Amino acid sequence: MNSPAKPPMKTTQETLAFLMEHAKRCASSQQLPTQQALGHILAEDLVSAVNVPTQDNSQMDGYAVRVADVQDELILPISQRIPAGHPGHPLAIGTVARIFTGAVIPEGADAVVMQEDCEVMGEGVRIKVKPKVGDYIRRQGEDLQIDRIALQSGTRLDAQHLGVAAAMGLTHLPVFRKVRVAAFFTGDELVMPGQSLQPGGIYNSNRDTLLALIRSFGCEVTDLGIVPDSLEATRQTLRQAAQDHDLIVTSGGVSVGEEDHIKPAVEAEGQLNLWQIAMKPGKPFAFGQVQRRGQDGHAWFMGLPGNPVASFVTFLIFARPFIHGLQGRTPTPLRSYVLRADFDWPRPDRRNEFLRVKVNEQGGLDLFPNQSSGVLTGAAWADGLLDNPPEQVIQRGDMVKYIPYSSFFN
Repeated sequence: MNSPAKPPMKTTQETLAFLMEHAKRCASSQQLPTQQALGHILAEDLVSAVNVPTQDNSQMDGYAVRVADVQDELILPISQRIPAGHPGHPLAIGTVARIFTGAVIPEGADAVVMQEDCEVMGEGVRIKVKPKVGDYIRRQGEDLQIDRIALQSGTRLDAQHLGVAAAMGLTHLPVFRKVRVAAFFTGDELVMPGQSLQPGGIYNSNRDTLLALIRSFGCEVTDLGIVPDSLEATRQTLRQAAQDHDLIVTSGGVSVGEEDHIKPAVEAEGQLNLWQIAMKPGKPFAFGQVQRRGQDGHAWFMGLPGNPVASFVTFLIFARPFIHGLQGRTPTPLRSYVLRADFDWPRPDRRNEFLRVKVNEQGGLDLFPNQSSGVLTGAAWADGLLDNPPEQVIQRGDMVKYIPYSSFFN
């Protein structure tokens, strides 16, 4: 009797599309002091109640002039001095005003000449250039305008965004609470750094990699440690994780061996999709949900491969955009570049490969020599991933698709 045919592997894009159908915002909004809002997602459009600048002001230290008064070799008297924060008087015809950066342009002036282009002559000044109307004047509202949206809902708040909010005079910002993620790791062979290695043991590098990735994407993370290779221990940890978290992330145990308990455990506590993904590294991947005991709702579940590079790459490709969706963040497509391959790749895989590469001084890409999914030093050496289509041979000089690591974290 013939065994049933295996279902075809899902492509990277098919998997991503399925995940994003479920990646709906799960976080409620709250008001936070501006300085505590860093890394949060903005929950509402911010509309400015002020103009910035509030009035036309000077971009430079120099002299406010009426362009029509400036003629070759003519020395114009200095009629007033205007520091920033001190209003001046209307500019008398045929005079200039000594003005400083940020000071309000006096009525009647229509340009500023920077001091390097002026020569002080006693109580007057000779303008050595012919200014144009508007030179070195910051116009009222050129940065922010009353009743205009300054920052859009869904923006991840970085330092520059907090500066814009402060320029609007805001002390508190409406933000979504951070997505709460629980992480645990399976495998009796895993040992925590600092402990002695027994025969067959390995240090748990995935823990530090994944916890750091989760935090870098603006989430609160709970480390539930290493879970023994047993069905009951896995189910108990899933129940614990589901109670107070939006997403559960695991590493290892997503294959179908006798010691791989993730599949039956998640199926017993909720529901699971377990796929073979047509990507390398990262073939085994699980997605589902774990019901909350004694209450409505569920926590989403993502089971990543156990090999460290596979775990790292699948998190970047799949977990990153899914977390963005849970956060209510505006989608941020990956930035990629077409660069020259300075190596040969004669034996491609039938799956979509994500090769660890680095930009060299000539603007091409170098390849880490060992592309095994267990060699984490390759991911650390690289500064990005080469997205290689299935069965695509690469010859030195070919133009290829390069995704810098920095694009995953924007």
